[in-house]
Amino acid sequence: MILGAHVPGDRPLEEAASVGAGCIQMFVGPPQSWKKPPLREDHEELAAADIPIYIHAPYLINVASPNNRVRIPSRKILKDTVARAEEIRAAGVIVHAGHAEDEVPRGFMRWRKVFEELETDVSILIENTAGGSNAMGRYVDVLGELFGHLADFEVGFCFDTCHAHAAGEDVSDVVERLLKEVGHIDLLHANSSRDVAGTGADRHANFGDGKMAVDGIIHMVKAAGAPAVICETPWPGIAADLEVIRSAL
Repeated sequence: MILGAHVPGDRPLEEAASVGAGCIQMFVGPPQSWKKPPLREDHEELAAADIPIYIHAPYLINVASPNNRVRIPSRKILKDTVARAEEIRAAGVIVHAGHAEDEVPRGFMRWRKVFEELETDVSILIENTAGGSNAMGRYVDVLGELFGHLADFEVGFCFDTCHAHAAGEDVSDVVERLLKEVGHIDLLHANSSRDVAGTGADRHANFGDGKMAVDGIIHMVKAAGAPAVICETPWPGIAADLEVIRSAL
């Protein structure tokens, strides 16, 4: 199990080393932009790095939306992000599951369309989400259905502890239920939450400041058995959060 951190991204390798991270998660462009991410000046350095680098896709993406003005640009920016990820030989691209404002079953079909059209060797990891109605990734049972509809493709799953807490899932056994429904957890985001359970608020917090029991977070990390664990908690406290996990393991 490799422990890593979401880094600011100005000098990713140095930032990772400064907090003792064994893998990196970063954006390759502005997280709130529809524009194609620019080619990074350090792309050759990143491609040659000896630690895994994960790319988080922009937050705007919602490929499950019935709105053409959202769904079609979402597919395009996901494709553009994957292209940049290929250039740095990324270990994977993480993308939020989104929501279907009309009906969740229609969202399943729209997600299938993504993988029918996308050709890449980079692993795409769909992430569970914290809130929203008609959400494709808020609840365990819906995630199970989504991955069932995508069984023809090689699709990864990224599990976020804060998102499960915010969604109102019982975090004492959520990992076990997800493994039963989805079958695998390929990356884990170990975060505490600024808010109490069930609010649907996606607001990460350092372990010592959050509303989640640290023992509960550690239990989820251990139960998932994911090959990589990444903290997305605020700097500079992220180094202490990584040390908590490292000590527990």
